[in-house]
Amino acid sequence: MFYPNLRQEKKLAKKGLKYIAGVDEAGRGSWAGPIVAAAVIMDPQRKIKGIKDSKLLRSPDRKKLFEEIAESAVAWSISVISNDIIDKIGINQANILAMQQAIQNLPTRPDHILADGLCFREIDIPCDNIINGDYKITSIAAASIVAKVKRDELMDQLDEIYPAYGFKHHKGYGTEHHHHMLMEYGPCKIHRKTFEPIKFLLEISQK
Repeated sequence: MFYPNLRQEKKLAKKGLKYIAGVDEAGRGSWAGPIVAAAVIMDPQRKIKGIKDSKLLRSPDRKKLFEEIAESAVAWSISVISNDIIDKIGINQANILAMQQAIQNLPTRPDHILADGLCFREIDIPCDNIINGDYKITSIAAASIVAKVKRDELMDQLDEIYPAYGFKHHKGYGTEHHHHMLMEYGPCKIHRKTFEPIKFLLEISQK
C-alpha cells in the first residue's frame, strides 16, 4: 500500500520554514450539501501511522485518524461553503474560497502552504500546487481526512432534516439510490441546483 510522505515538508523545514499547512477539500463532486475544506499544520515531532488520502480509508479508520490529527497537530481548521454559494459562484470558485478560508481560519499563520491542485493569489503566503497531493503529501492527506470527517458529520445532521434522500449513507454523492429518491421526491433545499441531474429535474418541473 502506498502512503504519502513528509519529504516535501522536510525540504521546506530545511529552508527554515516552521509552520507548513496542508490544504484539501471534500464534497466537490457531491450533488447536495456543502463543500468543506481543511487546513492542517502537522507537528513533525509527532508521528501518526496510517495517514493517506481519505478516499482510501474506511469510515472508522478516518475517524480514528481524525482524532489523532486533531489532538497532535500544531493547528487545524475547516471552512464550510454552502450549496447556495456553490450555485451562486460555481464549484471551482467555491473550492478556492473554501480552501482560502480554511487557511485564514488557522489559529497559527503558516509559513508555507501545500495545496491539493490549487494555489491562492489572495493569500500572501508562499504556496506549492501539488497535483494529487492527497496521495503524495502527508499534511495534505491529513487535511483530506479532516475535511471528509467534518463534511460527513454535517451530512449526517442534514440527513435528520431531510431523511427521505439517504444523505447519511451516500453523503450527497450521485449513487443509484440518491437518483431514485430525487426522481421520487424532487430536489430539496440542500441540493445543488446548478448540478445535473438536479438542474434538469428543475427545468422539466417548470415546463
